[in-house]
Amino acid sequence: MDAYDIAFVGHVSYDEIVPFEGQTTFATGGSAFFSAMAAAPAGKRIALITKMHETDQHLLDPVRAAGIDIIRIPAPVTTAMRVDHPTQNVDEREMLEPRTAGFITVDEMPDIKAEQMHFAGLTDQDFRFELMQYARERGCRVSVDMQSFVRQVDPVTRRISFRDVPRKTDILKLAEWVKADMVEAELLTGTADPEEAAGRFEDWGCGETMITRSDGVLVRHQGRNYFERFSNRNSSGRTGRGDTVFGAYLSRRLEHDVPESLKYAAALASIKMERPGPFTGTLQEVMKRVGPR
Repeated sequence: MDAYDIAFVGHVSYDEIVPFEGQTTFATGGSAFFSAMAAAPAGKRIALITKMHETDQHLLDPVRAAGIDIIRIPAPVTTAMRVDHPTQNVDEREMLEPRTAGFITVDEMPDIKAEQMHFAGLTDQDFRFELMQYARERGCRVSVDMQSFVRQVDPVTRRISFRDVPRKTDILKLAEWVKADMVEAELLTGTADPEEAAGRFEDWGCGETMITRSDGVLVRHQGRNYFERFSNRNSSGRTGRGDTVFGAYLSRRLEHDVPESLKYAAALASIKMERPGPFTGTLQEVMKRVGPR
């Protein structure tokens, strides 16, 4: 049985990015894609479990190049996403999911041993809560990106709406690490204050909460808040920011404390945001951006 430090679970997609000004671009996307790529430089045993059509496996070339094991579940189609930026604010987005590879089910999960399993869905069409329960029952430590449940796809228009999640407290109690951006955090908790939102997540049972926003990233752990600013010089690689910072954080957190892991994750995500696509740099590059300790 193959063994991994972290297995990332979620769809990899065709992304169509429509900026406020400039040309439309097409690229590989998906929360699991960006987060797994961000975990690779830490030198851990990483796997990506995804569901897609066999003819689209070229989308995973960067993942293979990064030394990540790929476990592909067959699907009739590969998920596609469209992201429109209607204003100059890169955090303001309108999204559609024109097609989906379908839910990843318990019966489709590979027989592997993973110390930790991170559930990184693009939308609520990637997997259900029961898959997280299955992983926990198999002895995996569980982490989750709340966009996997907050982003809800209209079955007719395929437009994505951000909505509250009825089972949010069940999810937060099950997962040891939870990530949300500021929009998702406010929707789930009712407060626009990131520290208050993280505190409510903790009150609901989450051991470690990350909340990302445009200027940096906050982590709450054992009643204490930690914050690191991003240092990116431009935002040409904005897509995948939150996925990247959380993937980097989870990989570093395996052997380091919260402050060290957060500095590392913010530095790696800052480098990634300066160029489109996933993070493909080195550990040395990240540590240089972190600076003297």
